[in-house]
Amino acid sequence: MDAELKNLRIDRTARRDAGPSKWATRWIVAGVTLLAGLGVWRTVSARLDAAPVVEVQRVQAISAASAPEGVALNATGYIVAAHKIEVAAKVVGKVKWIGVDKGDRVREDEVMVRLEDDEYQAQLEQARGQLATLQAKLDEALHGSRPEEIAQALANLDSAKADLENARISLNRVKSQIGEGLVANQSLDDAQARYDGAVHKVNSLQKAYELVRLGPRQEEIDSLRGQVQQAKGALAYAETNLANTVIRAPVTGTILERAVEKGEFVTTSFVGDRGAKGYVVSLADLNDLEVELDISQNDFAKLRAGQHGTVTTDAFPDRRYDGFIKEISPEANRQKATVQIKVKVTKPDEYLRPEMNASVAFIADRQPASPSAVRARPVVIVPAAAVRDGAVFVLLDGRAVRRGVKTGATTGSGVRIEEGLVGGEDLIVTPPAGLKDGDKVRRKA
Repeated sequence: MDAELKNLRIDRTARRDAGPSKWATRWIVAGVTLLAGLGVWRTVSARLDAAPVVEVQRVQAISAASAPEGVALNATGYIVAAHKIEVAAKVVGKVKWIGVDKGDRVREDEVMVRLEDDEYQAQLEQARGQLATLQAKLDEALHGSRPEEIAQALANLDSAKADLENARISLNRVKSQIGEGLVANQSLDDAQARYDGAVHKVNSLQKAYELVRLGPRQEEIDSLRGQVQQAKGALAYAETNLANTVIRAPVTGTILERAVEKGEFVTTSFVGDRGAKGYVVSLADLNDLEVELDISQNDFAKLRAGQHGTVTTDAFPDRRYDGFIKEISPEANRQKATVQIKVKVTKPDEYLRPEMNASVAFIADRQPASPSAVRARPVVIVPAAAVRDGAVFVLLDGRAVRRGVKTGATTGSGVRIEEGLVGGEDLIVTPPAGLKDGDKVRRKA
């Protein structure tokens, strides 16, 4: 009996040392897994139910009279000289001296380059000599015959008349002797020939005397005058060529490029990449600058001739210049689908250089309105980041409400809202990417 009771006794020490049973372990693992899953589910559920934090700004409405001017369009381009001049030589020659360099400022009519002028000096002297010769001939013709020439012609005429009279007397004597039979018929023929020759000589000298007394014909004088005028033109041409060997600045400006050096040959005809140069320097007036822009055809309707804009450069972004549209190309560029315009910079300074990158913010036209209309329709301006796909989000009862808006010009303060907001709304400044109409949101503290 004692032995059986001893077998029924529970050995508590043995149970404490033994490990847990198989079923107890399974129940413990299942319980831990259940608790962990419950915690994860609660965390995810809490995150899903949490509303995103957004920055909210109260929309302010201001009067139209005090609203800043808007920007109709922003465009980028390059600064160019309004009138770039490539100064070329009018005569052919070799560079003898050049007195300007790149970046130098020159005044109008200032000497920049000199060409060798030996040949042109010789041509000038030749033209002067030719003119002097022809002028002397003309003066001789205009003054007529000298008195000594007239007296000589008259003396020759009188001598011929005396010979004629002597020949006549001899002829008469021979005729009388022929009748008496004293001389032969041959003597009569000789006397008759001498008489006829004397008559012709007198007639010739008479006409010569009259020509000397009258002087040159008017046609001869006119011909000489024409030759003198032609010689004067040749002289003027030679003087012009000589003067053109000195190349002067056509306008006041700045040298942009020096194309030649001393000893190089300059020509007036077509030239290639090598050989003679077609021009000596290029210059421009840097007080007359423009911004050249290519405007997309989709934005072209926003601009008009004379429209003002603010010009800035990448090199000096803090410096601003006023400008206006001076020129609009009469045709579009088919390949680029653009229209080129030029904006004249009103008051450029030494910071602006040709070929600089430049941006122009064109100011939108402000429509005139009556005072009552200005008071009745205030202007609403919101940050540009608040507008997304033609709509904004406002905070109403803890939820984001989407409102479609009609935007206007862009100003320095933001975007003008023409329709959709009246002022006083709580605007979500930067709505999250996935925000939808009706989503819960929380205001940023």
